[in-house]
Amino acid sequence: MNGFKNKYCQLLSFSILIIIILPTIVLAECTCDEEREDRNKAKALRYKIAALVSILVASAIGVCIPFLGKIIPSLSPEKDIFFIIKAFAAGVILSTGFIHVLPDAFENLTSPCLNDHPWGDFPFTGFVAMCTAMGTLMVDAYATSYFQKSHTKRGRFDATVDVETDGGHHGHEGQAHTHVTHGHAHGADSSKSSELLRHRVISQVLELGIVVHSVIIGISLGASESPKTIRPLVAALTFHQFFEGMGLGSCITQAKFKIKSVVIMGLFFALTTPIGIGIGIWITDVYDESSPTALIVEGILNAASAGILIYMALVDLLAADFMHPRMQKSGRLQIWANLSLLLGAGCMSLIAKWA
Repeated sequence: MNGFKNKYCQLLSFSILIIIILPTIVLAECTCDEEREDRNKAKALRYKIAALVSILVASAIGVCIPFLGKIIPSLSPEKDIFFIIKAFAAGVILSTGFIHVLPDAFENLTSPCLNDHPWGDFPFTGFVAMCTAMGTLMVDAYATSYFQKSHTKRGRFDATVDVETDGGHHGHEGQAHTHVTHGHAHGADSSKSSELLRHRVISQVLELGIVVHSVIIGISLGASESPKTIRPLVAALTFHQFFEGMGLGSCITQAKFKIKSVVIMGLFFALTTPIGIGIGIWITDVYDESSPTALIVEGILNAASAGILIYMALVDLLAADFMHPRMQKSGRLQIWANLSLLLGAGCMSLIAKWA
């Protein structure tokens, strides 16, 4: 699993790089006339602090709930309620990608503040989202394939050693029996390892997609000086982060990481948006969300994040669970999971009215 540790370190480094670099590359003078909204810096700051605390607590609770399966058996991945909760969280993530992040990316990259050439000549938002979704698929498939091949090679070597060792004690008949037994054992072990790998890839890629748009949301909220803009965002983002955390926590639970990795991933998710808000507060006086540089950077990152979230929600969360043998054998569970999915997507879509 050393390869996964390295990949996770790379993911962590990339995410930290986004947090550090993004504020510095979006500081630019505005070249587009914008409507001045009602501003109240002191009142806005109070809302920002409330948002920071609320989102931090909601994120931490949301990402921790799936781990209560060890304490509350009904929440364990082996129970039906786990599939229902995960379907709701997947609906929230899917709606986040389609209703919140992707439209923001379209708005950024089609802004009148940008030059018509090249931004008006080609639908860059959809193109970036599509490429990111395909890239996520390729990473997912390659990582799974690589691990399966390496595990198969190790399994064959181990089986050969076991057969030769047993052959010295039991003769030809015992040797044949041992070979078959180890074949089944390694086959089952390979299947479990492959599934575990998939869950680990899913959790890491999903966190990357979440982190990208969380940083952007945090900076935008923190840099705003309009109480009318910030107030509805507090409740909306608290709800959003809570259930997004549940979806991520469910994936981390199934990935069975070591406690250190679990804590790091959980903290990183919980702290990303509050850190973004803090950065936004810090750069309030110099940040201009209508500058061409800010619009392009945010638009591309939002489009990339949307592509990751939509792919992960549809393929790795919903398709994987809805095609799971446990779900397929239970019509009742399918009904509840479908209702939970619709409810999660519906609630998150409704929030778009205010945020």
